[in-house]
Amino acid sequence: MSRIRQVRGSRLALAGTALAGGAALVAAVLPPPAGAAVRPARATVTEEAAAVLADRAGVLGLTAAQDTEVRDVVVDPDGTRHVRYDRTYRRLPVLGGDFVLHLNPDGSHRGTSRATTAALSLPTVTPRIAAPRAAGLAAGLLRAAHLGESLKKLTAKPHLVVDALHGAPKLAWQTDAVAHDEDGNPVGRTVLTDAGTGARIDTWDTLESVSGDGRSLYSGTVPLRTTESGGSYTLKDATRGGTHTGDAQHRTDQCLLTICLTRAPATPFTDADNHWGTGDAADRATVAVDAQYGTDVTWDYYRQVHGREGIAGDGKGSFNRVHYGKDYNNAFWDDTCFCMTYGDGDGTLMGPLVSLDVAGHEMSHGVTSKTAALRYSGESGGLNEATSDIFGTLVEFHADNAEDRGDWRIGEKVVRSGLGREALRFMDEPSRDGKSADCWSDKVAGLDVHYSSGVANHFAYLLAEGSGKKTINGVDHDSPTCDGSTVTGVGRAALGRIWYRALTVYMTSSTDYPAARTATLTAAKDLYGADSAEHRAVAAAWKAVSVS
Repeated sequence: MSRIRQVRGSRLALAGTALAGGAALVAAVLPPPAGAAVRPARATVTEEAAAVLADRAGVLGLTAAQDTEVRDVVVDPDGTRHVRYDRTYRRLPVLGGDFVLHLNPDGSHRGTSRATTAALSLPTVTPRIAAPRAAGLAAGLLRAAHLGESLKKLTAKPHLVVDALHGAPKLAWQTDAVAHDEDGNPVGRTVLTDAGTGARIDTWDTLESVSGDGRSLYSGTVPLRTTESGGSYTLKDATRGGTHTGDAQHRTDQCLLTICLTRAPATPFTDADNHWGTGDAADRATVAVDAQYGTDVTWDYYRQVHGREGIAGDGKGSFNRVHYGKDYNNAFWDDTCFCMTYGDGDGTLMGPLVSLDVAGHEMSHGVTSKTAALRYSGESGGLNEATSDIFGTLVEFHADNAEDRGDWRIGEKVVRSGLGREALRFMDEPSRDGKSADCWSDKVAGLDVHYSSGVANHFAYLLAEGSGKKTINGVDHDSPTCDGSTVTGVGRAALGRIWYRALTVYMTSSTDYPAARTATLTAAKDLYGADSAEHRAVAAAWKAVSVS
C-alpha cells in the first residue's frame, strides 16, 4: 500500500449434507401420510386449466387473434394449482400479456392475476419504422450509457412485440443491444421503440445481476453478485456500479517515469455455475474472489456508513486486476484507470495481496484523491497513507467476516514468515515495525510516508479504542501514549465519522499534522458538539501522540 508515483496511485509497501440426502431419499419411497393431498401431475393440471381458460376466454379478453402458452405450474401442498401463461397476438409476443390462473384443489376456478386488463386489438402489425432504425437507436443508447468507453463487438437485434405495459397496446420494436467494454466484460441495454412513431418507450439493462458465491483464499466462502450472459457468468457486479475483476495473467504495465504508456489488460473471469474458486491459490479464480469480495465490502462500508455511492461518489464502480507481474509483493490503486491491481506475492515475504484490509486501503486512496487529495509527500503524505490504513481497518471490522476478524494490524493475512513480523503495520503501536513513528516530532516530515503515517494511525487507534492493553477479536493490542496519559476511546464508529468528515470537508492537499488536529476537532464539534466526549477525546488523542 505504497504510492511509488503520485500519478500512478497507491502501492502496498514492504517497508450434515449426507444425512439430509439420505433422509430425503427415505421420505421419497414412503407412502404419503393418511389424509395428505396427493399432488396431481403437471399434465393433469394444465388440462384442467385449459378447460377453465376456454370457459373464461371472454372475461380474459382472449380472441381468435391470440394464443397462450403455459410458462409455469405451481401446486401447493393442499392441492391448489397456479398456472402461469404467456400470450401472443397474431404470433407476436405481448409484453404485459401474462396472467396466472388460480384453481382450487378440485380444478375449479379460484381467481386470476393479470399483468394488464387492456383489450388487445391493433389495426396492423406492419411497422412504419424499419428495423435498422430501431437498431441504430438502441446502439446509440448503449454507447451513451458507456460514454467515453470504446465498445467492441456491438450488435443490436430488433424484434416486433406488442407492448401492453405502457398505456394503450401498440406495436413496438424490442431491441437487445449488447457489446463488450474496454476490459472485455459484457454490457447490454434493451430498448423498446414505438414501431409507428420511432419514439422511445422504455429502456432497461439486459444483463441481470445474480447471486453467486466464491471460496476465497482469506475470507472463507463469501457471497458475490455477478452478471449472467448467454448461459455463463462474469465476475461483474451491476449492483455496485459495474465493479468487476479480471486476470492480468502476470503481465505488467509499461511505464516511463510517471507516465504509463500501456496498461496490462485483464481477461474477464467467467464461470459456468456461478460458484467461483476453490479456496486454494492454485485456482486462479480464488484470489479473484478475494479481490471482488474486498471491493464489495468496501463499497458497502462507504455507502452504508457514510452515504457515499462508490469511490468517487458518483455511483461508478472500479475494477480489479489480479495475478499482476511475477512474485509481485505489492498492490496499488491507480487513478488513471480507476482500478486496483494485486500481485501474488513471492511466497516468502508475502502471499497474494488480496486481503480485506488491503482492498479497503487501496480503494480509500481513491476516496482521498477525489476529496482532500493529500499530497503524497511529507506530513500530508503520511496522512494520506494513514487515511487508507484507518478506513481499510474500519472496512475489515465492518465486514464482520468470521475468517478475517477485524483488528488494528495491516496486512496480517498476506505476511509470510520471511518478513520477520506478523503484519506490515501495527496501528496500536506503530514503532513495532521498526520504522514507523509513534509520536510526532519535527523529524516526521522527512520519513517515508508509510512510516510518518504512524502518528495518525496511533491517534486513530487511541481515539477509537483508548490506551493500554486489550484483546480485540482474539488479537492482543497495547497502545502506550507518548506523554504517559490515559486516553478513553469513543469507539470505531465515532472515529470513522470524524475522520471522514475531516477528510471530505476540512482537509486540503497541504494538510499537515497540526492542521489535521484542527480538522478533526472541527469535525467532532460539527458531529457531536463542542462539549461532547468525542470532541474532548479527539483533543486528548492528539495530545497523546505529541500533536498540539
